[in-house]
This record gives sequence, C-alpha cells and structure tokens, in this order.
Amino acid sequence: MGALPSTVVAAAVIEAGGRYLITRRVKGHLEGFWEFPGGKIRPGETLQECLRREVKEELGVEISVGEKIDTVTWHYPERSVVLHFFRCGIASGQITPQEGQAFAWVAPEDLERYKFPPADTSLISRLRRPSK
Repeated sequence: MGALPSTVVAAAVIEAGGRYLITRRVKGHLEGFWEFPGGKIRPGETLQECLRREVKEELGVEISVGEKIDTVTWHYPERSVVLHFFRCGIASGQITPQEGQAFAWVAPEDLERYKFPPADTSLISRLRRPSK
C-alpha cells in the first residue's frame, strides 16, 4: 500500500477583542466541523498568499498575515494533511460569508464547545491556555 495523498493547507488564526474567528464547513471533507478559515495551497503560491486568497474568497475581507503559530501533520483515512497555522488580523472589510457558512467569534475557553477536526486539537488546547 502506497503513501496517502498529502494536502498542504494554510489556516488563519484571527483574534480580535480576546476572541477567535472560526467558520463552519458547509460541504465536502469534514462537513459541519468548525475550523479556522483558510484552505489548500495552489501550485506556485506561498502559504501567506494562500491565506490572503482563501480568506478573501471565503469571507470577503483582506487580512494581514503574521507569524506562524504551528504546523500539524494529520493522517485521515483518505489523505494526509499538513496544516500551517498563522496569526492574522483583519486589514480591511467586513466579514461577509461568501459560501453560506456560519462564523463565530469565540472566547478561548469556549472553543472546546465547538466540533473541530482532530488535526486542530493541539492548537485548540494551546489557545485555551492563558498566556504568561
């Protein structure tokens, strides 16, 4: 049996007013799960370019991309995913979901109330810990 196909994904961890922006997947892989906005990288695209494009396409806002927080590799039965999480901020615009997806601003201590993909578990734990 060969290696699973691998997908590279960039995700925006957008925080404002002590809350994180999450969106709910509408269709496809992991439908109904909550996630940090972002998506698959295209050939020739940097992770930062991918994030800016995906968030603009999904939510209609321009973002600034900051430091990388974490990289997680996760193996689902049908594919492997390499997730790159970046701190981001909204640079301009107002959130307007372009794909009919729900979104929420969630306090760190409330993130566990939402159903996230297993690949996000370590990041959720990290975000819930108070910074020192």
